[in-house]
Amino acid sequence: MELPPPAVDLRRLAVGRVGDEWGERTVPEEVAISLTYNRDSHAVMMATPLDLEDFGVGFSLNEGLISRVGELTEIELCRHELGLELRMSLGGEASERSLERRRRIAGPVGCGLCGIESLAEALRPLPRVSGSLVVSPAEIRDMVGALSAAQPLNRRTRAVHAAGFWRADGGLVLVREDVGRHNALDKLAGAIARSGESASSGVVVISSRVSVEMVQKAAMMGTAILVAVSAPTALAVRSAEAAGITLIAVARDDGFEVFSAPQRVGK
Repeated sequence: MELPPPAVDLRRLAVGRVGDEWGERTVPEEVAISLTYNRDSHAVMMATPLDLEDFGVGFSLNEGLISRVGELTEIELCRHELGLELRMSLGGEASERSLERRRRIAGPVGCGLCGIESLAEALRPLPRVSGSLVVSPAEIRDMVGALSAAQPLNRRTRAVHAAGFWRADGGLVLVREDVGRHNALDKLAGAIARSGESASSGVVVISSRVSVEMVQKAAMMGTAILVAVSAPTALAVRSAEAAGITLIAVARDDGFEVFSAPQRVGK
Protein backbone atom coordinates (compact mmCIF):
# COMPACT_ATOMS: atom_id res chain seq x y z
CA MET A 1 0.00 0.00 0.00
CA GLU A 2 1.30 3.43 -0.93
CA LEU A 3 1.52 5.82 2.00
CA PRO A 4 1.15 9.60 1.87
CA PRO A 5 4.54 11.35 1.50
CA PRO A 6 6.18 12.37 4.78
CA ALA A 7 6.59 15.95 3.51
CA VAL A 8 5.09 18.18 0.81
CA ASP A 9 6.11 21.41 -0.91
CA LEU A 10 3.62 24.23 -0.37
CA ARG A 11 3.46 27.61 -2.06
CA ARG A 12 3.77 30.48 0.40
CA LEU A 13 4.38 34.22 0.57
CA ALA A 14 7.51 35.20 2.50
CA VAL A 15 7.19 38.65 4.05
CA GLY A 16 10.40 40.36 5.09
CA ARG A 17 12.06 43.73 5.57
CA VAL A 18 13.37 43.79 1.99
CA GLY A 19 10.04 42.92 0.43
CA ASP A 20 7.62 40.08 -0.21
CA GLU A 21 8.49 36.99 -2.19
CA TRP A 22 6.45 34.03 -3.41
CA GLY A 23 8.09 30.64 -3.23
CA GLU A 24 7.80 27.18 -1.73
CA ARG A 25 8.45 25.66 1.68
CA THR A 26 8.72 21.96 2.47
CA VAL A 27 6.50 21.08 5.42
CA PRO A 28 5.96 17.72 7.17
CA GLU A 29 2.79 15.77 6.59
CA GLU A 30 0.49 14.92 9.48
CA VAL A 31 -2.16 12.22 9.21
CA ALA A 32 -4.66 10.59 11.55
CA ILE A 33 -3.53 7.11 12.60
CA SER A 34 -6.17 4.91 14.22
CA LEU A 35 -4.62 2.20 16.40
CA THR A 36 -6.94 -0.79 16.73
CA TYR A 37 -6.50 -4.06 18.60
CA ASN A 38 -8.54 -7.10 17.63
CA ARG A 39 -10.70 -4.69 15.60
CA ASP A 40 -11.48 -2.51 18.65
CA SER A 41 -10.41 1.14 18.46
CA HIS A 42 -7.90 2.15 21.14
CA ALA A 43 -6.54 5.57 20.14
CA VAL A 44 -6.21 8.01 17.25
CA MET A 45 -2.86 9.77 16.96
CA MET A 46 -1.70 12.49 14.61
CA ALA A 47 1.62 11.35 13.19
CA THR A 48 4.05 11.48 10.29
CA PRO A 49 3.43 8.56 7.88
CA LEU A 50 6.88 6.99 8.36
CA ASP A 51 7.92 3.78 10.15
CA LEU A 52 4.34 3.06 11.18
CA GLU A 53 4.94 -0.62 11.99
CA ASP A 54 7.61 0.53 14.46
CA PHE A 55 5.07 3.02 15.81
CA GLY A 56 2.47 0.32 16.40
CA VAL A 57 4.90 -2.00 18.17
CA GLY A 58 6.47 0.76 20.26
CA PHE A 59 3.12 2.28 21.26
CA SER A 60 1.86 -1.17 22.29
CA LEU A 61 4.95 -1.82 24.41
CA ASN A 62 5.09 1.62 26.00
CA GLU A 63 1.38 1.56 26.86
CA GLY A 64 1.77 -1.86 28.48
CA LEU A 65 -0.62 -3.53 26.04
CA ILE A 66 2.06 -6.10 25.21
CA SER A 67 5.18 -7.17 27.09
CA ARG A 68 7.05 -8.52 24.06
CA VAL A 69 6.80 -8.20 20.28
CA GLY A 70 5.53 -11.78 19.89
CA GLU A 71 2.24 -10.90 21.59
CA LEU A 72 1.32 -8.94 18.46
CA THR A 73 0.21 -11.79 16.23
CA GLU A 74 -0.55 -9.53 13.27
CA ILE A 75 0.00 -5.93 12.24
CA GLU A 76 -1.57 -4.50 9.11
CA LEU A 77 -1.74 -0.99 7.72
CA CYS A 78 -5.01 0.03 6.07
CA ARG A 79 -5.78 3.24 4.25
CA HIS A 80 -9.10 5.03 4.70
CA GLU A 81 -10.53 8.24 3.32
CA LEU A 82 -9.77 10.23 6.47
CA GLY A 83 -6.50 8.61 7.47
CA LEU A 84 -4.73 5.33 8.19
CA GLU A 85 -5.58 2.41 10.41
CA LEU A 86 -2.84 0.45 12.15
CA ARG A 87 -4.73 -2.80 12.64
CA MET A 88 -3.10 -5.04 15.24
CA SER A 89 -4.08 -8.42 16.64
CA LEU A 90 -3.29 -9.44 20.20
CA GLY A 91 -2.84 -13.03 21.28
CA GLY A 92 -3.00 -14.89 24.58
CA GLU A 93 -2.52 -12.91 27.78
CA ALA A 94 -2.14 -9.63 25.89
CA SER A 95 -5.69 -9.95 24.56
CA GLU A 96 -7.00 -10.62 28.07
CA ARG A 97 -5.08 -7.65 29.49
CA SER A 98 -6.49 -5.37 26.81
CA LEU A 99 -10.07 -6.46 27.55
CA GLU A 100 -9.59 -6.01 31.29
CA ARG A 101 -8.12 -2.54 30.78
CA ARG A 102 -11.08 -1.49 28.62
CA ARG A 103 -13.51 -2.81 31.25
CA ARG A 104 -11.68 -1.01 34.07
CA ILE A 105 -11.68 2.37 32.34
CA ALA A 106 -15.17 2.16 30.79
CA GLY A 107 -16.92 0.42 33.71
CA PRO A 108 -17.72 3.07 36.33
CA VAL A 109 -19.86 5.68 34.61
CA GLY A 110 -21.40 8.71 36.29
CA CYS A 111 -19.98 8.02 39.77
CA GLY A 112 -16.78 10.03 39.62
CA LEU A 113 -14.55 6.95 39.59
CA CYS A 114 -13.91 7.11 35.88
CA GLY A 115 -11.89 10.30 36.28
CA ILE A 116 -9.93 8.77 39.12
CA GLU A 117 -9.17 5.71 36.99
CA SER A 118 -8.00 7.96 34.18
CA LEU A 119 -5.71 9.91 36.49
CA ALA A 120 -4.28 6.70 37.91
CA GLU A 121 -3.65 5.44 34.41
CA ALA A 122 -1.91 8.67 33.41
CA LEU A 123 0.31 8.67 36.52
CA ARG A 124 0.77 4.91 36.87
CA PRO A 125 3.78 3.64 38.88
CA LEU A 126 6.80 3.08 36.64
CA PRO A 127 9.05 0.04 36.58
CA ARG A 128 12.39 0.58 38.26
CA VAL A 129 15.18 0.42 35.70
CA SER A 130 18.72 -0.77 36.28
CA GLY A 131 21.87 -0.49 34.25
CA SER A 132 25.61 -0.26 34.78
CA LEU A 133 26.33 1.74 31.63
CA VAL A 134 28.34 4.91 32.32
CA VAL A 135 28.74 7.64 29.68
CA SER A 136 31.30 10.43 29.54
CA PRO A 137 30.63 14.11 28.81
CA ALA A 138 32.39 13.68 25.45
CA GLU A 139 30.08 10.78 24.54
CA ILE A 140 27.02 12.81 25.51
CA ARG A 141 28.14 15.67 23.26
CA ASP A 142 28.82 13.18 20.45
CA MET A 143 25.39 11.53 20.63
CA VAL A 144 23.57 14.88 20.62
CA GLY A 145 25.59 16.00 17.60
CA ALA A 146 24.99 12.69 15.84
CA LEU A 147 21.23 12.94 16.40
CA SER A 148 21.16 16.40 14.86
CA ALA A 149 22.99 15.10 11.77
CA ALA A 150 20.75 12.02 11.42
CA GLN A 151 17.42 13.75 10.76
CA PRO A 152 16.79 13.88 7.00
CA LEU A 153 13.14 14.89 7.34
CA ASN A 154 13.97 17.67 9.79
CA ARG A 155 16.66 18.98 7.45
CA ARG A 156 13.96 19.36 4.81
CA THR A 157 11.26 20.83 7.04
CA ARG A 158 12.81 22.12 10.28
CA ALA A 159 9.58 20.98 11.94
CA VAL A 160 9.92 17.41 13.27
CA HIS A 161 11.36 15.71 16.34
CA ALA A 162 13.69 12.74 16.54
CA ALA A 163 14.54 9.97 19.00
CA GLY A 164 17.74 7.97 18.69
CA PHE A 165 19.39 4.96 20.29
CA TRP A 166 23.11 5.24 21.03
CA ARG A 167 25.44 2.42 21.98
CA ALA A 168 29.03 2.70 23.17
CA ASP A 169 30.16 0.09 20.64
CA GLY A 170 28.26 1.46 17.65
CA GLY A 171 27.35 5.09 18.16
CA LEU A 172 23.88 6.17 17.03
CA VAL A 173 22.44 2.93 15.63
CA LEU A 174 18.73 3.83 15.27
CA VAL A 175 16.83 7.09 14.67
CA ARG A 176 13.13 7.73 14.12
CA GLU A 177 11.43 11.05 13.25
CA ASP A 178 7.90 12.38 13.67
CA VAL A 179 6.02 15.64 14.10
CA GLY A 180 5.15 14.39 17.59
CA ARG A 181 7.97 13.86 20.07
CA HIS A 182 5.97 11.09 21.79
CA ASN A 183 5.44 9.39 18.44
CA ALA A 184 9.14 9.57 17.60
CA LEU A 185 9.97 7.83 20.89
CA ASP A 186 7.29 5.17 20.34
CA LYS A 187 8.70 4.53 16.87
CA LEU A 188 12.18 4.17 18.33
CA ALA A 189 10.89 1.75 20.98
CA GLY A 190 9.33 -0.37 18.25
CA ALA A 191 12.48 -0.29 16.12
CA ILE A 192 14.64 -1.37 19.07
CA ALA A 193 12.29 -4.21 19.98
CA ARG A 194 11.89 -5.45 16.41
CA SER A 195 15.66 -5.47 15.93
CA GLY A 196 16.14 -7.71 18.92
CA GLU A 197 18.11 -5.09 20.82
CA SER A 198 17.61 -4.22 24.49
CA ALA A 199 17.13 -0.56 25.30
CA SER A 200 19.04 -1.16 28.53
CA SER A 201 22.24 -1.64 26.52
CA GLY A 202 22.39 1.98 25.37
CA VAL A 203 21.18 5.55 25.70
CA VAL A 204 17.97 7.12 24.39
CA VAL A 205 18.54 10.65 23.09
CA ILE A 206 15.69 12.96 22.07
CA SER A 207 15.50 16.30 20.26
CA SER A 208 12.78 17.77 22.47
CA ARG A 209 11.93 18.87 25.98
CA VAL A 210 11.30 16.17 28.59
CA SER A 211 7.70 15.85 29.72
CA VAL A 212 6.57 13.12 32.11
CA GLU A 213 5.28 11.05 29.18
CA MET A 214 8.77 10.86 27.73
CA VAL A 215 10.14 9.55 31.02
CA GLN A 216 7.27 7.06 31.28
CA LYS A 217 8.05 5.71 27.83
CA ALA A 218 11.77 5.51 28.61
CA ALA A 219 11.02 3.54 31.76
CA MET A 220 8.75 1.14 29.87
CA MET A 221 11.53 0.67 27.31
CA GLY A 222 13.96 -0.16 30.12
CA THR A 223 16.56 2.45 29.26
CA ALA A 224 18.58 3.75 32.20
CA ILE A 225 19.85 6.95 30.56
CA LEU A 226 17.70 9.55 28.81
CA VAL A 227 19.38 12.53 27.12
CA ALA A 228 17.43 15.53 25.81
CA VAL A 229 18.44 18.75 24.10
CA SER A 230 15.85 20.80 25.98
CA ALA A 231 14.67 21.16 29.57
CA PRO A 232 12.51 18.82 31.68
CA THR A 233 9.37 19.48 33.67
CA ALA A 234 9.41 19.06 37.45
CA LEU A 235 7.15 16.02 37.23
CA ALA A 236 9.46 14.47 34.64
CA VAL A 237 12.40 14.84 37.04
CA ARG A 238 10.46 13.32 39.95
CA SER A 239 9.37 10.44 37.74
CA ALA A 240 12.92 9.84 36.52
CA GLU A 241 14.17 9.77 40.11
CA ALA A 242 11.44 7.29 41.09
CA ALA A 243 12.28 5.02 38.14
CA GLY A 244 16.05 5.22 38.67
CA ILE A 245 16.63 6.86 35.29
CA THR A 246 19.60 9.14 34.71
CA LEU A 247 17.99 12.22 33.19
CA ILE A 248 20.38 14.46 31.26
CA ALA A 249 18.82 17.56 29.70
CA VAL A 250 19.70 20.90 28.11
CA ALA A 251 22.42 18.92 26.32
CA ARG A 252 24.29 21.17 23.90
CA ASP A 253 27.78 21.56 22.47
CA ASP A 254 28.92 23.52 25.51
CA GLY A 255 27.58 21.21 28.22
CA PHE A 256 24.53 19.62 29.81
CA GLU A 257 22.64 19.32 33.10
CA VAL A 258 22.10 16.11 35.10
CA PHE A 259 18.80 16.02 37.03
CA SER A 260 18.72 12.48 38.46
CA ALA A 261 20.93 9.42 39.08
CA PRO A 262 24.23 11.20 38.26
CA GLN A 263 26.30 8.08 38.99
CA ARG A 264 25.97 7.01 35.33
CA VAL A 265 27.81 10.11 34.12
CA GLY A 266 31.58 9.62 34.18
CA LYS A 267 34.49 11.96 33.71
